[in-house]
Amino acid sequence: MNKPVIAIVGRPNVGKSTLFNKLIGQRLSIVDDTPGVTRDRIYGETEWCGKSVFVVDTGGIEPKSDDVILSQMRRQAQLAIDTASAIILVTDLKSGMVATDIEVAQMLQKSGKPVVLCVNKCDSVGEPPMEFYEFYNLGLGEPVQVSAVHGHGTGDLLDRVFEHLNFENELTEDESVINVAVIGKPNAGKSSLINKITDEDRCIVSDIAGTTRDTIDTLVENQYGKFNFTDTAGLRRQSKIYDDIEKYSILRAKMAIERSDVCVIMIDATAGITEQDTKVAGLAHDAGKACVLAVNKWDAIEKNDKTMQEFRKKLDADFAFMSYAPKIFISAKTGQRLDKLFENIIMCSENTNLRIRTGMLNELLAQATTRVQPPSDKGRRLKIFYMTQASVKPPTFVFFCNDAELFHFSYQRYLENRIREAFGLEGTPVKIIVRERGDK
Repeated sequence: MNKPVIAIVGRPNVGKSTLFNKLIGQRLSIVDDTPGVTRDRIYGETEWCGKSVFVVDTGGIEPKSDDVILSQMRRQAQLAIDTASAIILVTDLKSGMVATDIEVAQMLQKSGKPVVLCVNKCDSVGEPPMEFYEFYNLGLGEPVQVSAVHGHGTGDLLDRVFEHLNFENELTEDESVINVAVIGKPNAGKSSLINKITDEDRCIVSDIAGTTRDTIDTLVENQYGKFNFTDTAGLRRQSKIYDDIEKYSILRAKMAIERSDVCVIMIDATAGITEQDTKVAGLAHDAGKACVLAVNKWDAIEKNDKTMQEFRKKLDADFAFMSYAPKIFISAKTGQRLDKLFENIIMCSENTNLRIRTGMLNELLAQATTRVQPPSDKGRRLKIFYMTQASVKPPTFVFFCNDAELFHFSYQRYLENRIREAFGLEGTPVKIIVRERGDK
């Protein structure tokens, strides 16, 4: 992450997430009138005057709260401050300057980072009201009046922030990064896995189901390569979702699946395999994503020499629709078999991007049709003229034949298995399209 980082901080409910969404030009961070909606650090990217920066949205800072979640939100905000090149302190014109604003300002001054003071909710255009001038008392220089909802003043705010940034070390974006979405039902250990991989408290971890609400991107570079891990909200049954905030969270988790290259499906070994686990896996399968089934909390299971074999049989039965997915048993708490997890992620990424020459495919097709004759109906036999690969992510193969209705599903599955067997397409779904000769 070589681009400068701007952290947006402040007390709860002053409009940090609204400002963040306005700056990056999309609704990435959840916005709601409930204080404390944003809990983790949310990363986005914005461009101003031809220069690109990362923007970080943080949870509201309550300096003296003893609440478990609020104290971890404070730690997340502190981590964002530590990694930031510049900081935007957001305050609220309508509620005025309060004691918490003063405490947060003092905390930022101690960091030694450049701070730009933003007074949000200045919704009327023109001269600011008299209440605006009390924010000079924070000792952070001249405030910038902004309306995050309407976008007024955001250009002036970015101008002030960019005065403090150094762009000399900016590098071009690396295309070798593998995007990995970590998905699963609540409390499966998704956030714990990210924290173990990064060796820092990147995401808030709690026994309370639904602690993670936003999708959190984490860039990781190690001996295996470069990865962008996305921690997602736990996906519960539709009947269990009551509040609007969780509905937004699930929508973001589904969006994270769409933009990923590989999905790691976390299963809680202590809870066993549930119907919801298969539904979550189905979302990734239907989206055509390469998948790894990771059974977490394996250290907490009482085991004998047959435990893993029996659990693997259950996985094979319950996840029969995605038999291509490799299955590993890990512990996010102890780091057990995380090296195997990375190896499987790389393998899945390579296989979902694999391109096979048309000549090799048609040699395989000739061998397969000789070995098992194509089906026939009422004296009319299926003839497959040739096949080709149309695209990747997932590998998509087009078969051209004389009659698409004769191309039975069971024969499609036979040919798919032969392709997998010949080219080792483990970890990725395969899509087959049947065309009659002359079809466009």
